[in-house]
Amino acid sequence: MDELMDTCDVVVIGGGAAGLNGALMLARSRRAVVVIDSGLPRNAPADGVHGLLGHDGIPPAELVARGRDEVRRYGGHIVSGEVTTAVRDDDGFVVSLADGRAVRARRLLVTTGLVDELPDLPGVGELWGHDVLHCPYCHGWEVRDKRIGILATGPRAMHQALLFRQLSDDITYFSHTAPPTAEEREQLAARNIRVVDTRVASLAVANGHLAGIDLVDGSAVACDALVVMPRMVARAGFLGDIGLTLSEHPSGLGDHLPVDAMGRTEIDGVWAAGNVTDIAAQVGASAAAAAFAAAQINADLVMEDTAKAVAAHRNPGLAFSRQ
Repeated sequence: MDELMDTCDVVVIGGGAAGLNGALMLARSRRAVVVIDSGLPRNAPADGVHGLLGHDGIPPAELVARGRDEVRRYGGHIVSGEVTTAVRDDDGFVVSLADGRAVRARRLLVTTGLVDELPDLPGVGELWGHDVLHCPYCHGWEVRDKRIGILATGPRAMHQALLFRQLSDDITYFSHTAPPTAEEREQLAARNIRVVDTRVASLAVANGHLAGIDLVDGSAVACDALVVMPRMVARAGFLGDIGLTLSEHPSGLGDHLPVDAMGRTEIDGVWAAGNVTDIAAQVGASAAAAAFAAAQINADLVMEDTAKAVAAHRNPGLAFSRQ
């Protein structure tokens, strides 16, 4: 385990692709950076990361391991732990962990991701990330030409149905709690997508895989994969003490931590990137956003350091050194 320093330039809270990429940018800029990671990645159930150029199909754990090695190569620290609070302290922040440790930082980069709140049906959680999916770009190729069901629990179900129809000729739309409109039924019929209006009772699981969809009337429909739309909620409860709270994402798909175009939150000194703010972002987009936010943080620190240097230049009695 890497050392948790008493003070640093930047604490990155969250050690997935976003957090590690942000930390990499900061470490390469010779910033003292600590990544604090709880070890609970959202994509842990997935077999591989897809749509990431040069790394397509890489297991999530391997991507994280490589990223950690790269951050450490430039002097960054990776610390295992769960952040419980972050509070303002003069012109910086004190970040406290569940085990009692704490670190002071000049700036914070929040990359804690989100939690998927899944439909409350037996079998969904067990198969999540394998036979139960939500994103055609993350998992669609792996279920191409299979029997795919769409569980309608909200307005995005139609969108998912049409996207997955690109990947298979065998699509079944389970109306469940969100029956299609007349216009949507016409679209489904035109694309040869079957509609089942009986509510789903549970998922049949055999040998760790989806065996079919059981309906409340006792019948069943054969399926190899089921597409659901979870409600996505950012992991940011520990930010309440500095005045940051979640708000509804514009997509209506969940709650996020709002930021401006530079990645800044409404609290000075705190940036956020990745799924904690952009709940629909894939791994590549999350990592890129964190790299951009890290560059803004470094530039902000440069201006602060320069202001201190000017003050020291005007008054030789003041000490200054590069942070």
